[in-house]
Amino acid sequence: MQDKFGPPINRQMKVLDRSFFQKKVQLLAVSFPDPKYLGQFVKACKGEILLMPAVKHIVPLHDTRGVLLRQDIDSMDTYKTKLSQTALDKIDEYNLTIEPYVLELDYSFWKADDILRAVLPENLLDEIPTGFAQAGHIAHLNLRKEFKPYGRFIGQVILDKNSKIETVVDKVDTIDAKFRTFKMEILAGKDDFIVEQSESGCKFKFNFSSVYWNSRLSTEHERLIYQFEPTEVVADVFAGVGPFLVPAGKKNVIVLANDLNPESYKYLKENITHNNVENFVRSFNLDGREFIRESPKILQDWVKSEGHVEKRKTIKRRKVDPETSEKTTIRETEITSVEIPKYISHYVMNLPDSAITFLNEFIGLYGRFPEVAERLKADESFELPNVHVHCFEKFSPSEQEPTMDELHRRVHKRITEQIQFKVPIENMKFHLVRKVAPTKPMFCVSFKLPEEVAFKEA
Repeated sequence: MQDKFGPPINRQMKVLDRSFFQKKVQLLAVSFPDPKYLGQFVKACKGEILLMPAVKHIVPLHDTRGVLLRQDIDSMDTYKTKLSQTALDKIDEYNLTIEPYVLELDYSFWKADDILRAVLPENLLDEIPTGFAQAGHIAHLNLRKEFKPYGRFIGQVILDKNSKIETVVDKVDTIDAKFRTFKMEILAGKDDFIVEQSESGCKFKFNFSSVYWNSRLSTEHERLIYQFEPTEVVADVFAGVGPFLVPAGKKNVIVLANDLNPESYKYLKENITHNNVENFVRSFNLDGREFIRESPKILQDWVKSEGHVEKRKTIKRRKVDPETSEKTTIRETEITSVEIPKYISHYVMNLPDSAITFLNEFIGLYGRFPEVAERLKADESFELPNVHVHCFEKFSPSEQEPTMDELHRRVHKRITEQIQFKVPIENMKFHLVRKVAPTKPMFCVSFKLPEEVAFKEA
């Protein structure tokens, strides 16, 4: 935005004063004694008209209407030298007049970036912190320390400029390694952390202050869910409140879902119920290591106790009254029985800080349960599970940035050390999820668990 339309500047402002942001912009307007010519003029003279977001170029003018001219055409003395010959001809043809026009702007006109650029110190203007992650009605900032003193000011501006935001928070410390939560400070808005979030066609409810949720991972959630086939079994080791498993259950994937955080487990169960996937999902509140170790037995117990799950499908039918020929739509529920598979097809491990360190629990996954191992080896349909492990591969800012191939080799080394087996690197699929920071890429590595690992005797 050019300075003419920029907000007034006050770098001494410590508390937001919305009334300060007032400005009068001197423009010229074409007046139409007969408004029927207005549309024709606008069409023929687009290059002469003020076209700016949030500014209407057609304005009331005395007892008629007018069209605002470009911001550089602002002088009654020089406008004829700046207008095209087409515009000058139209002015004469339609008997139009040019007159001064004052456009009054206030706080509502400018975006958050504009307001903050007008008040923050000049040494902080290179990266205005108006970007945020959103969960329901909450905007989550992660302000660098130099912006912390202006946190409440920044929060209030973001609150004002985003109609769907009701609370703005800033992360206070690092993410807790155990539950992936962090302390936060309310910068602006109401003290309400219970949010409702829609993702992948499902609705999630949770307390943002006590569970882990990252809306920036929605694409990653959908990418993996796409790989799960109906009636496969997926074991989600660090399930959180259910962003992977609830949509998977919706597509009739059978899921074992686990999370150690009692609050996550509480909302996980609620979200399973609210999205009507109880038949396809079993939830657990175990340590991730225990869950991996016990998962084959957990599934076998489910198979033994029930064997099948009910799949419900609503079908619409048209019914015609034979006497009146009146048509009505009726809904019927079709119930089919789906056999629960005897083995797990996918393990999801979305705990990037430490998930790799849990991989050694897959050593002897079936070997520690001789009866299960014998049954699976005799099953011609049995396939070894795919493991999808999320991880960071940080590197030092002082080193030359590693190539993707080098980062893949580093991650591959960490994985093979944990499972104590040399899976060829070409048998692993590396997906760059996102860069959390310039030196902190996040990957999802997918590989089939080797038979030598899975059936190793404990």
